[in-house]
Amino acid sequence: MSPDQGLWLAMVSCMSEQTHSASSDPIVKVRDLRKDFGYLRAVDGINFELNKGEFLTIFGPNGAGKTTLIKILSGLTRPTSGSACVAGFDVLGGDVRLRRKIGVISHASCLYPDLTALENLLFYAKLYGLEDPEAKAHQAINEVGLQLRRHDRVRTFSRGMQQRVTIARATLHDPSVLFLDEPFTGLDLQATNVLKEYLHELHTVKRTLIMTTHDISCGLEMCDKVAVQSKGKFVLLESLDRIDRENFENFYTEALER
Repeated sequence: MSPDQGLWLAMVSCMSEQTHSASSDPIVKVRDLRKDFGYLRAVDGINFELNKGEFLTIFGPNGAGKTTLIKILSGLTRPTSGSACVAGFDVLGGDVRLRRKIGVISHASCLYPDLTALENLLFYAKLYGLEDPEAKAHQAINEVGLQLRRHDRVRTFSRGMQQRVTIARATLHDPSVLFLDEPFTGLDLQATNVLKEYLHELHTVKRTLIMTTHDISCGLEMCDKVAVQSKGKFVLLESLDRIDRENFENFYTEALER
């Protein structure tokens, strides 16, 4: 099969998904996804599905390919082969509507440090083409508890406060799917608890979340499904209720040695 034929089949697959009811179809569907960087295979034959409202935590060491996987699913980089549909859109198709359906949070804030918190959110609200962007920006800053600091420049914020603005940025357009790449990195205990509480609220209202993390406690606390990625592959993909939490850390270590 040629690359063009593979791309066409992936687009047809996603288009057919859009003709079915959203309630019955997976909101994330990944098939045989691969990504090569020269001789290095960062993502190696990954397959999974998520339904609306599910929360998948992906554990794995540095270099396992977790960030590359998130970048592919959020449309930031193209896979070498395979297909992925998110919120009914082929991530290879370049459809700008996909941007309206997803949010991305990582340890890189994607904020402008010399703008205030409110100015950052107003900029992104206009970029997303939201109706009444000023009202949306004020609502978002209030939801993360920074209304009293809304006129302060982001460069004066702590790491935890910057992450709260990042959460507001990533969710102000009400995305269906939220990607979180190591969101707890560099956060103190208070900021970690704030983020955990907010993610719990998003999960409660049936947002679909995919999170990578090294933090086993935080990762298991909130998710429905657990994956372990090692050397580009999923060596474990299981529902949380089938995981032995007490022995998971030992299992995780053993899985990485396989």
